[in-house]
Amino acid sequence: MTRIDVDARTMRCPMPLLKLKQALAGMSLGDEIRLSATDAGAWRDVPAFVALTGHRLIEKNHISDEYYFVVEKGE
Repeated sequence: MTRIDVDARTMRCPMPLLKLKQALAGMSLGDEIRLSATDAGAWRDVPAFVALTGHRLIEKNHISDEYYFVVEKGE
């Protein structure tokens, strides 16, 4: 299993979600991505995207002005 970090801090919507999609496209089943974002829209967009695409949201945190997600690549 591989785990990569995707730093989308300072990027405005929809860039954090696009960065997540790009990273997932190059990964294998079961690999994980830790996404960092500062755009508040990511708080709702990332879980909605994960629910629609068969990936798994492992972790979701909001610390100060930053949002963190860990997503496992699904089918």
